[in-house]
Amino acid sequence: MKINKPFLSIIVPVYNEEKRLNRGINRILAFIDEQVFSIELIVVNDGSTDATIKLLKKLKHPSLRLISYEKNRGKGYAIREGMRDAAGAWRLFMDIDLSTPIEEFQKFLPHFKNFDVIIGSRRTKDSTVLVHQPILREWLGSVFTWLSSTILNVEISDFTCGFKCFSKNAANKLFSLARLHGWGFDSEIMFLAQKKGFLIKEAPVVWSNDSQTRVRLIKDVLISFTDIIKIRVNDVLGKYSE
Repeated sequence: MKINKPFLSIIVPVYNEEKRLNRGINRILAFIDEQVFSIELIVVNDGSTDATIKLLKKLKHPSLRLISYEKNRGKGYAIREGMRDAAGAWRLFMDIDLSTPIEEFQKFLPHFKNFDVIIGSRRTKDSTVLVHQPILREWLGSVFTWLSSTILNVEISDFTCGFKCFSKNAANKLFSLARLHGWGFDSEIMFLAQKKGFLIKEAPVVWSNDSQTRVRLIKDVLISFTDIIKIRVNDVLGKYSE
């Protein structure tokens, strides 16, 4: 059931998450039940081939909606589909592994009056990393952030934290222009947000590495680096024009 004009839409992309699904969704729903403002939860099944879709269909909650398609298209594509279907005045996407707990959303609320885009960061002064990534993964993440900042000229300390919130206006504009389906989509969205003049705020969050992460280190890092170049090329070719 679609909630009429919710304050917040939460978009959660999932792909073959039968082992982590119930824990993640139930915690988000518990958070929703505690709030005084209206929230819709949109779970996007990105072509799962395990029991994910069966488990999702068993979940019953008035705030929960499901988007599902058969072919796996990538995290960026899944989030874009959720954002396009969202009705909230504000729209948050997050990961099912709760690496950033849903409760961290409360830290975003004070910034809504002055910013269009609020993103979670693991690298600001007051951030808390409870469980670190392996050293190589952290180093590659730092290199990717440096390359994104340098090549795209976007001064953000943490491009890839999967906890980002957008006003309705920003979400409609940015996700209609975005083109990347894979892991580089975060950098593309941040590039577009700056290009289109939206005000961006980095907010410190609590974050924990999940040992079951689906990031395939070498392959996904290489794809992400290639995506940074694609963003620049798309911009030069005018593909981000309104």
